[in-house]
Amino acid sequence: MASHSQVLVEEKSSVRILTLNRPNQLNALCLNMISRLLQLFLAYEEDPSVKLVILKGQGRAFCAGGDALPLVRDIVQGKWRLAANFLTYQYTLNYVLATYSKPQVSILNGIVMGGGVGLSIHGRFRIATENTVFAMPETALGLFPDVGASYFLSRLPGFFGEYVGLTGARLDGAEMLACGLATHFVPSTRLTALEEDLCKVGSSDPSFVSTILDAYTQHPHLKQKSVFLRQVLDVIDRCFSRRTVEEILSALERETAHQEPHDWISTIIGALKKASPSSLKISLRSIREGRLQGVGQCLIREYRMACHVFKGETSKDFVEGCRAILIDKDRNPKWKPRRLEDMKDSMVDQYFERVEEEEGWEDLKFLPRNNFHASTMATPKL
Repeated sequence: MASHSQVLVEEKSSVRILTLNRPNQLNALCLNMISRLLQLFLAYEEDPSVKLVILKGQGRAFCAGGDALPLVRDIVQGKWRLAANFLTYQYTLNYVLATYSKPQVSILNGIVMGGGVGLSIHGRFRIATENTVFAMPETALGLFPDVGASYFLSRLPGFFGEYVGLTGARLDGAEMLACGLATHFVPSTRLTALEEDLCKVGSSDPSFVSTILDAYTQHPHLKQKSVFLRQVLDVIDRCFSRRTVEEILSALERETAHQEPHDWISTIIGALKKASPSSLKISLRSIREGRLQGVGQCLIREYRMACHVFKGETSKDFVEGCRAILIDKDRNPKWKPRRLEDMKDSMVDQYFERVEEEEGWEDLKFLPRNNFHASTMATPKL
């Protein structure tokens, strides 16, 4: 399918509506789509007649993430540099969105995971609905939360970002709004009317867009089992503030002794124990470093980390995770190293260093941009 049909474009006066159009693949991003989106966003930024860009997905997903299978094929064939090339385009697009001079409204009416989060979270407005399912599930695949996740997860309230990034926990639309990952919540039945009103915006002043969105937004009730119930958030902060993954796990296991009911803690412990030990360790360090870095620095560091993951010198968990979850689907990955304690600090350090001995390998570089809006995270509602 041509990249033009994988990203549909509608022109409505001064608004451009981009629709991700691989519904059978849950709009998973391939290189063609990323290149096309990058081309379009850069062109719209230069075009004074374009005031607003709306991004949405066809079918039941906004975007379930990057298409991992071609990357795995390249890595298995010894062509990890091709997989890294995919990320060069993807992270550049993420950086352009984080520094974009015009408002972007992402309508997250369905699944939004991994690379799909990177497409939306860096824009100014993120609309959740009752159909939204958010997750950063990379540690179960032998990867780490990337696409700038070390920037946006580290800026969530307390240590909620560590929780979301390490466990791959799923959040619904109400929870996304509560922690600031979404800026607005609009029922799906109101989206068509919302789009029509947004298409009347004749200005790239975000306050005009904000006024329209505020008129449609609702404050949904959190479900009874939501992690946003107060005592649960306290436990998350207590445990995920620990220095190491081992200490986080120990703290969670101690909580099960005096928390009633504690099945949600058992679920968290289970998710951590199933995830790749190497992924958990590099993910925790990445989020911690992200607290002190700008979005560009985070993306450049994550690119280094991903190149090391693809190269597979310390661990080949990414290929194994994709085999177990996406290819054979036996959901029984054989991680190496198998235990957290076998993933030494010196091994973690290697993921954060330059890929020195590779001829022609370079750190990711971004062209200077003037429009950085650092406040991409919404103010939490709780």
